[in-house]
Amino acid sequence: MKKVKKLFQANRKFILFIFVGGINTLFGYSIFALFLWFGVHYSIAALLSTIGGVLFNFTTFGRLVFDSKSLSNLPRFTLVYALNYFFGVGVLYICNQFAYNLYLVQALLILPTAIVRFILMKYFVYKN
Repeated sequence: MKKVKKLFQANRKFILFIFVGGINTLFGYSIFALFLWFGVHYSIAALLSTIGGVLFNFTTFGRLVFDSKSLSNLPRFTLVYALNYFFGVGVLYICNQFAYNLYLVQALLILPTAIVRFILMKYFVYKN
């Protein structure tokens, strides 16, 4: 039992990131899917989702995962999301050329981009 507790404490930030990230992902993907459903171009839907994500996720990740209330992290946080946006839109562009389902493509991008965002958040945005 002590090993499990020690493992949990060592990975607390990652576990919180996954939990909070799940909530944030639901929020961001819902924005993307809603705008796409209304016929908005995928790049604009992704942009609106990213902007909503920055506004919503900065608070949840900062306070709940990384114990930070400082606005000084906002520029780096925004940069991480901008990189995420350009990568995602690039993948959507390529997949759109092959007429893939963009709802599915966006859903499949969630896990790899979440892992990269966690690493960037931990070592670039909220570095101790």
